[in-house]
Amino acid sequence: MTDAYSSLTDIIAIPRIEGLALSPDGSRVVLTVATLSADSTAFERALWEVPADGSGTPVRLTRSAKGEAGAAFTADGDLLFTSARPDGDDEDKPQLWLLPARGGEARCVTRLAGGAGLAAVSSESSVAVLSSPLMASAQTLEDDARIRADRKKRKVSAIVHSTYPIRHWDHDLGPAEPHLLSLDLGELPAEAARASAPSTGTDADGDGAPATTPYPETLPRPRDLTPRPGRLTEAPSAAITPDGTTVVAVERVPVGRSSRLRLVSIDVATAASTVLFDEEGVDFVDPAISPDGTTLSFGRGDKPTPEGPADQEIWVSDLDGSNAREIAADWDRWATSRVFSADGAALIVTADDDGRAPIFRIDIATGDVAALTRDDYAYTNVAVDRTTGDLVALRSNWLKPAHPVRIGADGSVTPLAHPAPAPEVTATMTRVETAAEDRARVPGWLLTPPGASADDPAPLLLWIHGGPLGSWNAWSWRWIPAAAVARGYAVLLADPALSTGYGLEYIARGWNSWGDKPFTDLMSLTDEVEARPEIDAERTAAMGGSFGGYMANWVAGHTDRFKAIVTHASLWSLDQFGPTTDHADYWQSIFTAEAMETHSPHHAVADIVSPMLVIHGDKDYRVPIGEGLRLWAELAEHFAAEDGTMAHRFLYFPDENHWILTPQHAIVWYETVFSFLSEHVLGEPLGLPEVLG
Repeated sequence: MTDAYSSLTDIIAIPRIEGLALSPDGSRVVLTVATLSADSTAFERALWEVPADGSGTPVRLTRSAKGEAGAAFTADGDLLFTSARPDGDDEDKPQLWLLPARGGEARCVTRLAGGAGLAAVSSESSVAVLSSPLMASAQTLEDDARIRADRKKRKVSAIVHSTYPIRHWDHDLGPAEPHLLSLDLGELPAEAARASAPSTGTDADGDGAPATTPYPETLPRPRDLTPRPGRLTEAPSAAITPDGTTVVAVERVPVGRSSRLRLVSIDVATAASTVLFDEEGVDFVDPAISPDGTTLSFGRGDKPTPEGPADQEIWVSDLDGSNAREIAADWDRWATSRVFSADGAALIVTADDDGRAPIFRIDIATGDVAALTRDDYAYTNVAVDRTTGDLVALRSNWLKPAHPVRIGADGSVTPLAHPAPAPEVTATMTRVETAAEDRARVPGWLLTPPGASADDPAPLLLWIHGGPLGSWNAWSWRWIPAAAVARGYAVLLADPALSTGYGLEYIARGWNSWGDKPFTDLMSLTDEVEARPEIDAERTAAMGGSFGGYMANWVAGHTDRFKAIVTHASLWSLDQFGPTTDHADYWQSIFTAEAMETHSPHHAVADIVSPMLVIHGDKDYRVPIGEGLRLWAELAEHFAAEDGTMAHRFLYFPDENHWILTPQHAIVWYETVFSFLSEHVLGEPLGLPEVLG
């Protein structure tokens, strides 16, 4: 039988579950599912409904060329989602749509010129909170639409800045600023008329200025909750009380070139804002509100410094910020999500933990922490059934992509029906570990292909995760070990120093010294795995992206043990990376100047022996293209032959960001990587993809 992951065209065609929402009565789960477009050049998203008890079959709810995302239920059981499907003059911006629980067609309920995202929905009222970028000089929604139309007509893309930063991830910031807006869906008429968006009027009077249509009277008018200038983060984080009267949001406070995050309480009726928590050198994040609306939970963390990582604390308080206290202070893990239990007596959180990401229950009164799941999976998108207290979530590991499950109070896990069953990964997943020189335990996962044995050992690929604060614990559609295993490779997914899920001390082992223990940990675990009879220690390669790319570069300059090295979106020269990344204030604050110099991989370029495949996207603002360009230039300086050729290769994507997201580019990525590995690790040249010319 052919392995389903041996064909890259088959891999990109596998449907992917990306989101989950649970109905108020706990009976229905709506999944956001991404599928390959008919021409195989993009992913299209649709919403599917499945029973929440594990029975039944999936039913598709939406279908449009633009796709749907961001699903959430209203208190009445109607389904809200965002989509850029045509329903006005501007089809480029996503708007908020509503699909009635009683049946019928979905209808658009916003006409915001900058588009709408869904930030929070009240569980007992008709109020929803939207996120939308508004032009800084606009005083009304009509102003916002007019200014945007004028820029579009005049083909103006210029932006003037007076604050830092000016870019984020893969896009420019400004001239619009992120805002929160409230929307009362109770004001929506039973049958809303189709009305034009206010964003593109016609030049009716011939003066060359764009006309602006008033915001449609047939729709509830969003109300701005955010003071000007907008001080929200790029991805606004907010929670709303069940009665819809109060919003707690994260607000950015500029501090010179840097900033801090504080929590504010916003009265929905008046938009009056009250600061709840704000401290110098501290970030407050991820607000959540209890089912009875009386208790607030949030994260608190000191700003990291070169001296060490800052703990991520879990706090609770009354809704007005009084009686604040830390809970589970002795729990040496970082919550990656939080939601209140059905009775409000506990927090349900997820956290990286020893190569998994279980669901935990934290008792608010005592701070006691108990694991609710104990399998070899990572859980995300956790939602609470308010009627039974059960949970629904997505879970995955390296053998099974994300799929929906129900978790009972006793910890039992029931898979739910879903429209995206992924093929089984034909591999053995083994937990491996070794002891470092300082006696720290260095763990990881090893995936081996069928038939790997002492008589037929498999070549080894060491994969190094990004972050650096992260862990190899959940399926990724960007780095798919199954694709390598299907080609006969064993894949080592190592969690060296700086990895999460092993406690603060484990992170601190590599802090401000990326080239020390993270490197020796990786080499020690590689030694341990290479000693296994089913592994061929003579045929090995190392691969990594982002921080993993940094480590791949460091490995290249400090050992010749690997036959090939693949470095994606990698940090090469830290003195250059520090001030040019999109958020220089963070990266330069966690290193001393001496450490940034000492641990910069570019110093060892002349010592590189292994052939390197350098990969970079031009729209990568987190690790700017200059890192890849400088690495390539310095490889050429030291290793180009008289005719200019090298064993090294550079795979360049002019229109991709830190990740390679489009389907055909993903195929090119894997084909190029496997061609490079085949040549240098297996000694079996495959040639490059024909599409590369």
